[in-house]
Formats: sequence, structure tokens, C-alpha cells
Amino acid sequence: MGHDCQMGHVKHLYVHVPFCAHRCGYCDFVTVTGNDDRHAAYVDALLRELDAHRGVLAEQVETVYIGGGTPSKIGAPLLALLLGALPQATVETTVECNPEGVDVELAQVLGERGVRVSLGAQTFAAPLLATLERQTTPEQVRAAVSYLRAARVPSLSLDLIYGIPGERESDLARDLAVLDELAPDHVSAYDLEAKPGTRFSIHHGRELEAQGELLERHLDLVIDSLGYSGYTWYEIASFARSREHEGQHNRAYWLGHDYLGLGIGAVSTIAGARRVNGPKLAAYIEEPATAPTTIEQIDERTRQTERLMLGLRLADGVPIAEVADVLNRTALERLVQIGIATTTDDTIRLERRGRMLLHDCVTDLLNDDDAA
Repeated sequence: MGHDCQMGHVKHLYVHVPFCAHRCGYCDFVTVTGNDDRHAAYVDALLRELDAHRGVLAEQVETVYIGGGTPSKIGAPLLALLLGALPQATVETTVECNPEGVDVELAQVLGERGVRVSLGAQTFAAPLLATLERQTTPEQVRAAVSYLRAARVPSLSLDLIYGIPGERESDLARDLAVLDELAPDHVSAYDLEAKPGTRFSIHHGRELEAQGELLERHLDLVIDSLGYSGYTWYEIASFARSREHEGQHNRAYWLGHDYLGLGIGAVSTIAGARRVNGPKLAAYIEEPATAPTTIEQIDERTRQTERLMLGLRLADGVPIAEVADVLNRTALERLVQIGIATTTDDTIRLERRGRMLLHDCVTDLLNDDDAA
């Protein structure tokens, strides 16, 4: 997946910065704790990997997303250097930050470069932050929002997690009230998903089961509250004050567009192949272009299956023609008859109840061979 692979068509770039102060028990992303002395070497490796694969990028890149890990962990000077060396996105550049890492200097770097910020607030309740093992406080979340607003970042998104062990509906209602007060441009609201085998799922298994029974009620509350506050529910976990604040990089994933991923654990999907970079920091820093990777060829049925699964997350839905080979039309007719889905303009869209039951709907809509 180098210069010989459909040169110059990829318009979306993901950059993974894995460093974290602490690995939260529910996290299954590729992250690294400690190693503060390797931040500069890692940024250098990212830029060397970019040079090795630059040929696949379009002359004008539309979106750049710096995620993690905790990109703000590398500090303002290195983050400024990285942003300056990456292609300039024509539509949107996003950087993920943890509240405790945002100070005046970092906010200024992001504001001056017109960066959209995704801030990992998760909850404003100190006991629930402790349950999540988050090393932040509600006061730090408020301070980070204040710094970023003062620096005039063009778009601010806050992450919210619900379904936390010990969380009551009243706790979620208070979190939503604080969101209404802080008035971010965008909210990403996720139910807590602790993968089996993670430290978190082992310690909180019974409480997670109890929360699982409440998730539909929690999501109902999130949708209603954010809707009342003026947000549009445009994707299963995403709410925006206006179309201009919708996450355009993530939309590229949901629409099945190709993208290039840089860094350890990063994924690229280019020209019918999915490449996953290896997770080892030392090997990547030594030679990022040849560090271990796995490559999977994506056949047409797999592509259409993923298009259906991801596209139905969006309120805009999925054109039937793009998923025709995997679509169970009998199941689609049944979902339309019971008011779960619509097919206006030859596009499948899930209604509110259908989107809340997304996994079940997708399973129904796939042909029998695919659903087995």
C-alpha cells in the first residue's frame, strides 16, 4: 500500500497518537503509558510513515483526524509541529483531547490552526469518573471548555458515556443538564462498551449487566434531552447543533470512503484492501514504513455488508443500489410495514426505534448467508 496503489485519490487521513497517562480499564484501543521521552521520536516516525505513503493521498485532503490515546499528552509544541507537517485539510481537522491536558498554551495552538476539538468529558459526576478510572475532575472539564472557547476553536465536541456501573437515570439527567449549560457544538454520546476480557469487564461484570437492561431508557433520555437543547441526532451516537458541526471525518468512515491511517494500531482502507499497523511502539519508531502490518482484501460482498452496517448509523440512510447484493428485501418490506424503516427516494432509513435497535435491524436486513 505505497506509491503504486491508486495514487492520489485518498482524501481522509487518520493519525494515531497512543500515549496516555493511565490506561482506563474499559479501553481496548492501542495505547501506551509512560514513554514520555519517546514523544518526539514517535512524531518523527509518523511523518516518515506519511512520506512513505504520501502517494496515495489526493492533492487536497478533505479531513484529518488526530486520535488516540491522548494526542494532547504530547504537549503544545510537539502537537503544533505535527499539525504543521500534516496535509492541510480543506474541510475539517480534528484533535482529540482529555480535559486535564488542555491549558491556555494548548488551546491557543488549536485555536490558531482552526482545529475542531473532541474533548473526552465522559461524565461530570466525580464518583462515575472514578469508576471509569478517568484522571480528571468535573472542574477540569469546565476549565478545558473555557480555555478552548477563549481560543476560538471553530467547533467543540464533548464525549459523553452512559451505562456506567452505578449510574442512575438521575445521574445521566444531571450530565445532560451540564451539557446544555456548556453548549458544545457537537455531542458524541456512547453507551459504555467494555470488551470481554478487559479489566473493567472482569471487575464490573454484574453492574454492566444491570446497566445493559437500562440502555434503551438511557438512550431515550439522551435523544430527548439533546433534541430539546437544539441538537440534531444525525448518527446513532452523534448530535450536532447544525450541519456544519457534524463530524465529517467520521462521516467518511460511515459512507465507506477510503482513508489512510498512520501510527501504531492505525487502520487504512485503500483500493479494496484493509491494512492494520502493528501495535509495537519500538518497532514503529525504528522503521515505521516496514513495521509489522496485517493486510485483508475486501471483496464486494464484504464491502456492501460494511456499507449497510455503517451507513444505517446515519439519519441520511443508505441508497438501496449500494447494498443490493446483500439486502434481504423481504426483511426490508417487513421493517417498513411495522414502521421501523422507510425507503423514500430508494434509500433505506431507520426510524427512531430502528436506530435504537440498529444491530438487530442490520442482522435482519442482511441476506441469510450473510446473517448466519
